[in-house]
Amino acid sequence: MSGEAFLPYCRHVVDEDDIAAVAAVMRGDILTTGPAVAAFEDALAKVVGARHAVVCANGTAALHLAVLALEIGPGDAVLVPAQTFAATGNCARYAGAEVVLTDVDPDSGLMRVGDLEAAMAAHPGKRFKAVLPVHLNGQSADMPGLAAVARRHGLKIIEDCCHALGTVAADGTVIGDCRHGEMNVFSFHPAKTIAMGEGGAITTNDEALATRLRLLRGHGITRDSAVFVDQEGGFDDSGAPNPWYYEMQALGFNYRACDIQCALGTSQLAKLPRFAEARRRLVRHYRDRLAPLAPKVKPITLSGGEAVWHLSVALIDYQACGTTRAQVMNALRARGIGTQVNYIPMHKLPYYRGLLGDISLPGAEEYYRRCLSLPLSAAMTEADVDRVVETLREVLGL
Repeated sequence: MSGEAFLPYCRHVVDEDDIAAVAAVMRGDILTTGPAVAAFEDALAKVVGARHAVVCANGTAALHLAVLALEIGPGDAVLVPAQTFAATGNCARYAGAEVVLTDVDPDSGLMRVGDLEAAMAAHPGKRFKAVLPVHLNGQSADMPGLAAVARRHGLKIIEDCCHALGTVAADGTVIGDCRHGEMNVFSFHPAKTIAMGEGGAITTNDEALATRLRLLRGHGITRDSAVFVDQEGGFDDSGAPNPWYYEMQALGFNYRACDIQCALGTSQLAKLPRFAEARRRLVRHYRDRLAPLAPKVKPITLSGGEAVWHLSVALIDYQACGTTRAQVMNALRARGIGTQVNYIPMHKLPYYRGLLGDISLPGAEEYYRRCLSLPLSAAMTEADVDRVVETLREVLGL
């Protein structure tokens, strides 16, 4: 390895004011279920333009809660793009529902209208309840088109926005505002644009869904006397609520996020414009620098709008370059550059292969065959991008 610093494929950016925000909570009296939780939810809802935001332990918990809130379960099926992290499908399996995978655009990894229609047509006997489009790498899927298909078939929409906080779609939709879907789901893992350590959230414009999400997030327990079922247990002879009383009204989970996480999240959220612009600038520079390496190397196809990029993905024809992806990744790492593959298509994972059999989704397979995530974080410079692309060119012999 050279004397230059190692560049990981992703890296969080935490400043002194972030540390101070966390320290302030830790010096206080409340570490969880306190005011920092509500403050983060209010800030997130305002940033994305949704009426409600419900924060939780992580993005997977957020996906699971969204499925549960729609009462999806055994006998139901949901549609998920094959090119995504396994959690997008797993959330339905946790609830006992079936997962039907759709194909994707081989050059962007995004679910298309035709992919959704083809998957539904191939499974005429399924009781489809919802579709979970994924805004991959930071780019928005075609939500107006997908929503039109979903509404025509009576499907609910849960948008997986874990890569796309801050993204504005081609139709002007702010990802998270729930203009097209019942719920939008986010992750605040350190690899994402803002970091909470771990953390996730669901946004919605439906007050009943927000109430149910909060109930399911905390064991299904409520202390709201207005909704108590047991009048005798919940109230004294004068009709006043008993101060110790609570009710478990559903089978929920401990999916809460604590005040420590939310203090960090609120501090980070205030920096979203800066982080977003840095990521956009760096990806523009990547695209300019990669252009001379075409057609053996090219960036993914743009879907329109203004993406806030979670990943900077290059599509590489390894065979034409006379090498393999493993050789390229190892050679880059030896030169101080980390890369990743996001993701193995879900139908290639042993668990889903066991459920679905050997199915063919050529768009997802072609995307996976070529994709390589190059280093991207708001802490990087254009000189870092130059270094990555020049090293990649050398490794590929171009």
